[in-house]
Amino acid sequence: MAHPRTDLTIIGGGPTGLFAAFYAGMRGVSARIVDALPELGGQLTALYPEKYIFDVAGFPKILAKDLVRNLVEQTSRFQPDVRLGQRVVSLEQDGRDFVLVTDTDRFPTGAIVVAAGIGAFSPRRLPAPSAEAWYDKGIYDRVTDPAQFRGQRVLIVGGGDSAFDWAHHLAETAQAVTLVHRSDRFRAHDATVAAVRAAEAAGRVRIRTFHELARVEGEEGRLARAVLRDAKAKTEETIAVDAILPMLGFVSDLGAIAAWGLNLEKDEIVVTSTMETGRAGIYAAGDVTTYPGKLKLIATGFGEATTAVNQAVHWLYPEKKVMPGHSSNMAVFGQKED
Repeated sequence: MAHPRTDLTIIGGGPTGLFAAFYAGMRGVSARIVDALPELGGQLTALYPEKYIFDVAGFPKILAKDLVRNLVEQTSRFQPDVRLGQRVVSLEQDGRDFVLVTDTDRFPTGAIVVAAGIGAFSPRRLPAPSAEAWYDKGIYDRVTDPAQFRGQRVLIVGGGDSAFDWAHHLAETAQAVTLVHRSDRFRAHDATVAAVRAAEAAGRVRIRTFHELARVEGEEGRLARAVLRDAKAKTEETIAVDAILPMLGFVSDLGAIAAWGLNLEKDEIVVTSTMETGRAGIYAAGDVTTYPGKLKLIATGFGEATTAVNQAVHWLYPEKKVMPGHSSNMAVFGQKED
């Protein structure tokens, strides 16, 4: 499907992409967000929606999902065109314009801001063949509503931050929580590991190290049991489960973007101080970028988004200054302009 042209297309609907869309609206240009994920928010939504963030200016602390909600509300003032579940496959040049091509659609655009975070990413699947049929029917690799697991017997597979975050979060509300990891070395923050260990001592969590999920079994169309294999003892244990959360990390890459003639370094886009990528009309911001002194923080991404969008606007419309002025004096917000 071919869509109407927009001035600016933002690849990525995470916090940097959302703020870029807001800034495009503030500068009076039309914007579109294109993202491979089914929901806005990027990693905040997909990986840790229930985790507090403490280093966003103006918020002493805020849940990741609440920050996304606020960003969506802020951006919606200008009603950008949002297209989710769209995996970018190529880019075509049309005179001075571009056509962004996804696996299903074509999006003409004047300029592009790549705010793709770590690139298009998808959760690693459980290696047990019997698990595949139960995805989204008892096995969930993304958690958006933890309340659905209230009173359930939950098995969490993994040893990283996401695994321990969810074990800690669900320990108070689930009927039982079992965390399984293939070794006794964890990749999670020490404080979270300590909190889960404390929950284990209180009988609210079971931790099984040197174990792996061997197979899953259902009963009357519902997930019913998980068979765990002890890698050391070579024995198996069957436990009753209502839900399995595989927290095995994500596979990510730049995909087709890597072939666009941008300046790349180890799957990151090398940008200038004006967020230029090496190809005219294409800018980048957020975790996907690199430059000397780069900090991969949400706060940094917000600043880079403003630079990228303002440069793109000036490139599209040279009569528009790079400097946007102060929002407190803008008529678009109902304020009196100086």
